[in-house]
Amino acid sequence: MKILARLEEFALVLLSIYLFSLLPYAWWMFPLFFFLPDISLLGTLAGKRAGAVTYNLFHHKAVSLGAYLLGSLLGIPVLAFIGVVLLGHSSFDRVVGLSLMDTSTEAQPAFRPFGQRP
Repeated sequence: MKILARLEEFALVLLSIYLFSLLPYAWWMFPLFFFLPDISLLGTLAGKRAGAVTYNLFHHKAVSLGAYLLGSLLGIPVLAFIGVVLLGHSSFDRVVGLSLMDTSTEAQPAFRPFGQRP
């Protein structure tokens, strides 16, 4: 099951690349901004819980899909670009085994391997 879930996430990375190709930006912008969502880890400077909330906000699929859809429907390419980068990055994180951070308690480890339950 883990392999199937990672393949599904890899398909979403490929989808994000395709969706980016439909946007009016140079190809080099996608790899340039691909790891930018990890700046959300700076939230950990305010504590583990705040860091987990900011990380999860930048790595949640609903946020990325919402940004892409709003940008596409309202004709705001930069918003669609942000959504595509967030989708590709968060899916890539899942492919390499990272999941969302646990915000329930300070004692939990920040990262859990993909698919592992607390």
